[in-house]
Order: sequence, then C-alpha cells, then structure tokens
Amino acid sequence: MSQDFDPATFDPAAVPAEEAALAAEVLTFWEGARQYAGLGRTSVVTGALVSDTVPPQAWSFGGDDSLGDTLVEAVLSGAKTATSSALSDYEDEEAALPQAGELAIVLDGAGHPRALIRTTAVETVPFSDVTEEFALAEGEGDGSLEEWRTEHEQFFRRTLGEGHEFSLDLPVVCERFELLYPKK
Repeated sequence: MSQDFDPATFDPAAVPAEEAALAAEVLTFWEGARQYAGLGRTSVVTGALVSDTVPPQAWSFGGDDSLGDTLVEAVLSGAKTATSSALSDYEDEEAALPQAGELAIVLDGAGHPRALIRTTAVETVPFSDVTEEFALAEGEGDGSLEEWRTEHEQFFRRTLGEGHEFSLDLPVVCERFELLYPKK
C-alpha cells in the first residue's frame, strides 16, 4: 500500500497544498462514486452534505508510480480482481486487515482517484499456498502461478519491513474485490 489517504484522520492544514488538493480530489471522487456502492443520499442518518459522510480509505497499488498506474489500469479493464500483501505490512503499520464489504478508492501513481472497489473476500495463506486461480485474478503478467511467485518473491524481498525476511511460509493476505465505479 502506498499513497494512503485516510479521510477520518486527514487534516488539510497539516499537509502541503498539493497533498490537500489531492485529498480534495478524492473527496470529490467519493461524492460521485458512492451511489455505485449503494450509498446514495444518506442525509437522514449522517447529514445533509457529502462531507458529513466519511469516504473510504484511498490508496495505490505497488511500490512506485509506474506500477501503481499499471495496476489501476488492470482494475479498470477488469483484468485485476485481486491483490496481495505481506501480513507483516499490516502488522508493522498497525493497520486492520481488509474485510469483506469494505470499500476503497484506488489511486493512480500520482495520487489521483480512479476506481471505487468493494472487498469481496480475504484470506491469509502461506506464500507457497497461493493458488493458480488467485494468481490469475491478480491480473499481472501472464497470469501464471509461476510468474506470480517469481514477481511477488522479488517484490516482498525488496519491500518487507525491518526484521522480516521472505520465506515460502510468509503469510500473505489475499484480497478479492469487485470494481464498482471506474474513472478514466
């Protein structure tokens, strides 16, 4: 996860103007996209304005802008319906694991909102137990399990936090999602 934006804790006065502008873009995106998640006007319960409802977290895929752009395009095309992360990434950041039914705004590599997704399933398995079917759902490369393992082993070796080493037993959070709202 990179370029995270959590609207529940965001303080526009505490960040540079460029980050505040990107955050405003995420909020505007949410205003238009939330109806696709079945969340039309909810003013009776939460308030009369969109700002009275809390949008979901926003984040980008991958460790760099180019990879983030490539992967969000795969989501928009329908090729990517799953993603994976090392469990230790969540533990190190003291972040909750994704849950089925949760929404997220996917950003491109530059931090612009491009898609609204809903998590449909989450399971944590050892790296060696990730299936061919899951590798195909990740929508990367040729879709084979062999390529998934090669690419993800390299990625995890490069990005695992201090005190963590890659192994075939590395717990991997496997998340499946559906695209609710594209923005091109």
